[in-house]
Amino acid sequence: QVQLVESGGGLVQTGGSLTLSCVHSGSIFSIKAMGWYRQAPGHQRELIGGITNEGSTNYIDSVKGRFTVLRDKAKNTLFLQMNNLKPEDTAVYYCNADPNTLENYYGDVSQVYWGQGTQVTVSS
Repeated sequence: QVQLVESGGGLVQTGGSLTLSCVHSGSIFSIKAMGWYRQAPGHQRELIGGITNEGSTNYIDSVKGRFTVLRDKAKNTLFLQMNNLKPEDTAVYYCNADPNTLENYYGDVSQVYWGQGTQVTVSS
């Protein structure tokens, strides 16, 4: 059974930092890449950064150099270190497996399980 619990969000000023955590369980995550997603009001959920099972990371351009994805496999925890936050980073943040894994595991992406997410609000 898949479980995802995100935490660490909050309200910060522009330029501030936050570190998000995601405790996950379920066979879907055991040997797969994982990622952090976010959904801003009025926008679709988007993948912003990911980490492979080998530790390689990738990011969308808007967060590159400011966000870092880390993974503690022993503790089944994914982290997102966020520095130099901007108002446009305001969103609900979620973790999950990478998109290819989600599609293969669930078949129908509308059936993908998401945790409750954690709200990040950056004030200007």
